[in-house]
Amino acid sequence: MKPFKIRYIEIDPPLILSPMAGVTDYTFRRLIKRRGGVGLVVSEFISVEGLTRNNPKSKRQMRFDESERPFAVQIFGGQPERMAMGAEMAEEVGADILDVNCGCPAPKVVKNGGGSGLLRDLPRLESILREVKRSITIPLTLKVRTGYSDASINVVDVAKMAEQCGVEHIQVHGRTKEQGYKGLANWELIRQVKQAVSIPVSGNGDITSIESGLKRWREAGTDGILIGRGAMQNPWIFRQFQDVLEGREPYQPDLEEKKAVLLEFFEMCLEEMPELVSLGKMKQLAGQFTKGLVGGAQFRQTLYHSHSVEEILDNITTYFDTLNSGRVFGDGAIEADTDADIEIASCEMEPSGSGHYTSARA
Repeated sequence: MKPFKIRYIEIDPPLILSPMAGVTDYTFRRLIKRRGGVGLVVSEFISVEGLTRNNPKSKRQMRFDESERPFAVQIFGGQPERMAMGAEMAEEVGADILDVNCGCPAPKVVKNGGGSGLLRDLPRLESILREVKRSITIPLTLKVRTGYSDASINVVDVAKMAEQCGVEHIQVHGRTKEQGYKGLANWELIRQVKQAVSIPVSGNGDITSIESGLKRWREAGTDGILIGRGAMQNPWIFRQFQDVLEGREPYQPDLEEKKAVLLEFFEMCLEEMPELVSLGKMKQLAGQFTKGLVGGAQFRQTLYHSHSVEEILDNITTYFDTLNSGRVFGDGAIEADTDADIEIASCEMEPSGSGHYTSARA
């Protein structure tokens, strides 16, 4: 498990913050990057239709800080010409890598020929990859699922074709389009992709702990791994992985540091976006971040019913001060981690007018 290169760009450590729509924006990426251990960060997936029609939101999604490098912009769409134009725009703003999304299962993306819909139209995908490759000088990478359905697993064929088109890194999410974000990721298929191509391959799916991540990584033999929802639950997960890879005990933040990170994130949100949107982002992160903490479920309820900056800050302070003093918050329970809110890390999440984040299927 050593650093690897995407052409001339070293991914060190070989740990990637997985792109999550509505999550891995400018604010969240910097929060995670500051904790350490991330070898590559990727933007939210960005519509080339929006980019090439000068949609302000799409252009904002390409914004990044120099401290984030190496930084990849991920785009999606179904038209080769538009994808090429969007790729050129990403290179112009200074992205180090251009990533094509071939994995999003959202119906509105798939029906327009983008995301995992491309898994049913390999000639179109090939045309997109060749057009994009011709239009940029930075490395081209591909994020892909194992297939459209269990009856049409074709990720190995897709990977071979992508390599022939000049793709320089393949990131495999071990689920099909029809699985969405349910069930378990198939790391055996990720292993088969790694064996079938000569370019670097990274795996994605169900990496929420050091133990599970290292087990899957070793079994699949990939060059790197991507972590998505696990980074929302534990912003230090990349640093902890790096510690283990370099023979150290994994870093363990105390309660005071956990409180500080929530406050830091909220402050960063308030600097970048309206208060109402910041409140929604804070509730979104807290919904994952407090998994596994004593009384986390009750704490989340207090945040969900907070309607101002002052209320959020007061509730955070009360919660962590209670735990730090050794007292019990709420019923003192630690709820089990479930798949109930995995979709928060999906490409089906988008901001609603209220500033909260809702499923596009709702």
